[in-house]
Amino acid sequence: MRDNSGVVNYGGTTQISQSAIGHGARVTLSADHDKGAGQPRRADVGVITVKGNEAHAVHKVLGLHRVPTGGLPFWEGEVNARDNLVRVAAIRALAQGQRSTVVAFDHLRRHYNPAVVALPGIAGGIDPELPIGDVVVTTQVVYYDLRKETPDGRRRRGEEKDAPAAIGHAVNSFFTDYGEPARLVSTDDDGATHDYRVHTGPIGSGDAVIADAESEIVKYLKAYNDKILAVDMEAGGLMQAFHEQDGPAAVNGWIVVRGISDDASQRKDDSKQDLAAYRAAMVLRSLLPYLSIDGG
Repeated sequence: MRDNSGVVNYGGTTQISQSAIGHGARVTLSADHDKGAGQPRRADVGVITVKGNEAHAVHKVLGLHRVPTGGLPFWEGEVNARDNLVRVAAIRALAQGQRSTVVAFDHLRRHYNPAVVALPGIAGGIDPELPIGDVVVTTQVVYYDLRKETPDGRRRRGEEKDAPAAIGHAVNSFFTDYGEPARLVSTDDDGATHDYRVHTGPIGSGDAVIADAESEIVKYLKAYNDKILAVDMEAGGLMQAFHEQDGPAAVNGWIVVRGISDDASQRKDDSKQDLAAYRAAMVLRSLLPYLSIDGG
C-alpha cells in the first residue's frame, strides 16, 4: 500500500467510491473486490436440475457426491471425459419455473464460478417427428410468455436468445463426431439396450405446463419458428440469468439438454419422465469433452 497525499493505492485495479482525493481520503473496496477478478474456477461445468428425477439422474450418471456449502445443497465430482477430468458442480433449483432457475444460476456462479452452466432434464415435444425418449440439445431458446392482453385478444411477444458462439461450436463439434441426429444407446439395469436419437434445434420456454397439442402457445411457437422442437419451464430463466450477470465471476456460456418425456398433448403423463431425465444426463456426459471453453 502507498499513501500519495491522500490517494491510497493498493496496487492493481481498485474501485473507488465517493471522493478519494485529498487529506483523509478513504478508499472503499467493492464486495466483489474480495473475490477478485482472478477468482479461480471451482468447477468447469455447473449443472442446474429442477425435478427430483432429473437431479438423481445427473448425480448417478456423473458420479457426484453431496457437499453442503453455505447452507445450500451442492453436489460435486470429477468426470473423466476423454482422459480429461472435468470438474462438475450441481444444484437443484428450489422450485419449477424460470425464477428459481435464475436464483440457482446465481448460487452456482457465486460458489463455484463455472465456465459453463448446463440445464439437463425433461421437456415436452411439439415436433411430430420427435418421439418420446429422444433428446434435444439446444443453444437457442424462445421465451414465449411476454404478451399484451387487449380487448381483441392476447398478443405474444417472443424473446429469443442464443448461447455464445463458443457453445454453438462445441455443439456442432459433438454432432460432427456423432452424426446429426446422433444415435446413442442406453442400457437398462437389467442389461437391455435401447437406441435413441439426439437432435439439435430451438426450444420454447415459459411458465405454462402444456397438455394440449392444439394449445395457443404451441401454435404461436410454430408460427414464430417452425423448427422449435420442444417446450420447457426453465430454459428462459437460464438464458436471462446469463444475459444479465455481472461482476468478475462470469459464466462464459450455457447449454440446455432436454429428454422428451411427453408430447405436450392430452396424453401427457409422468410415466416416461425417469427415462427422459436419465437420457438427458447421459447426453450431458457425452457433451462434457466439448464444453472446455474457458478462456481464463
